[in-house]
Amino acid sequence: MTTDKLLDLVMMSLEEGKGVDVKTLDISEKCSFTDYMVIVTGTSDRHVRSLAQRVTEDAKKASFQPLGVEGDADGDWILVDLGDLILHVMTTQTRLFYQLEKLWETEVELPVSSLGE
Repeated sequence: MTTDKLLDLVMMSLEEGKGVDVKTLDISEKCSFTDYMVIVTGTSDRHVRSLAQRVTEDAKKASFQPLGVEGDADGDWILVDLGDLILHVMTTQTRLFYQLEKLWETEVELPVSSLGE
């Protein structure tokens, strides 16, 4: 499955599951372990679990085995590793606290004099 098709599958699954405030970040230029990061909010810990489970099941139905799922016991923040795409499903409080969008969208410019020291 291509990365674009995987992204489409994840977005459709989150839409069907009524995920809130879905944000897709293209981080292919910023890291080597994945191309996209998708962040979505669930309205409760039960909804967070349901969204992560829905995406995992839909990926499996499309013959794509997720590499791992972390945090499903707690339900505040579940990470679904789909290789070229990493999905973060979070409660509102957890998403506000960690602010992953800010972390990955920030461009830090170092002064030229500090490079190579």
